[in-house]
Amino acid sequence: MTMTYGLLVAGLVLLILGGDTLVRGATTAARSLGVSPLLIGLTLVSMGTSAPELVTSLTAVLQGSPGLAMGNVVGSNIANVLLILGATALIAPIAVDRGAFRRDGWMLILSTAVCVGAVLVGTIDARWGAAMLVLLLAYMVWAWWGERRHRDREARKFEHMTEDVPDARGGFWSGLGLAVVGIALTIGGARLLVDNAVIVARDIGVSDTVIGLTVVAVGTSLPELVTSVVAAFRRHADVALGNVVGSNIYNVLGILGVTAVVSPIRVPPEIIRLDIWVMVAATALVILFVRTGMRIVRLEGLALLVAYGVYVTWLARDLLPLG
Repeated sequence: MTMTYGLLVAGLVLLILGGDTLVRGATTAARSLGVSPLLIGLTLVSMGTSAPELVTSLTAVLQGSPGLAMGNVVGSNIANVLLILGATALIAPIAVDRGAFRRDGWMLILSTAVCVGAVLVGTIDARWGAAMLVLLLAYMVWAWWGERRHRDREARKFEHMTEDVPDARGGFWSGLGLAVVGIALTIGGARLLVDNAVIVARDIGVSDTVIGLTVVAVGTSLPELVTSVVAAFRRHADVALGNVVGSNIYNVLGILGVTAVVSPIRVPPEIIRLDIWVMVAATALVILFVRTGMRIVRLEGLALLVAYGVYVTWLARDLLPLG
């Protein structure tokens, strides 16, 4: 089993490297074609950082592990809110741009409601997936148009995201080649991660859903966690909320949407019983914290971390059976 755990970790590392390489390559190619920094940040950078979750969920559902695919998305959304925002706010309070959150907050609520509806149906098929993708496209067009007209702090954040991505040498073709390498690394990492996560789940006697909600979800969220914590130490904690809200919207509408179009996803019973409602509660909690003062303070960050600790402890009963 030591080899299995090693391969699982290797899969996570390849996923993270692949996602970063894909973003660098795609951004370089887009810059060489004269695409605006705002559009690059809103599309390529934002979606590229979700590439590990997307490829992992696609690989899982195609290999007959829908629980791992669903657990990855739902678990990532829970970790994004409770773990990442909690840790960030504990380091430095998170200020909120009122206008940007009014737009993105409503889309977060809508995407969460769509996810709940799809989960309660029991099977997320191609019709659900297509509807999610149409909604995501509409949101992206709306956000891009709004941020072109009103140069608010959120628009500048997307441009800064683009500026932070280093160029590959050689322009368009180098960027395109780097993007292809990133895709290959991401696919290879996802195969390693999914194959060995299923083996680990069977070995310790738990469902692949539980592994998806914990090990896989946290592992694929590591880039967002590191980015947000580093930003908080640099006194730029405000970027964390936009990153988390955007990531959660992409996870539901983009990742579940694409995965369901490729292959129907049968929702595991444990997701319906508990985890989808934890995701709803986490979303409601962060919106409540934001609405009470347009910022998330340290005490609220601690509350989010404690809530995540309670949730993971509950899941750990299955991960660490006492019998």
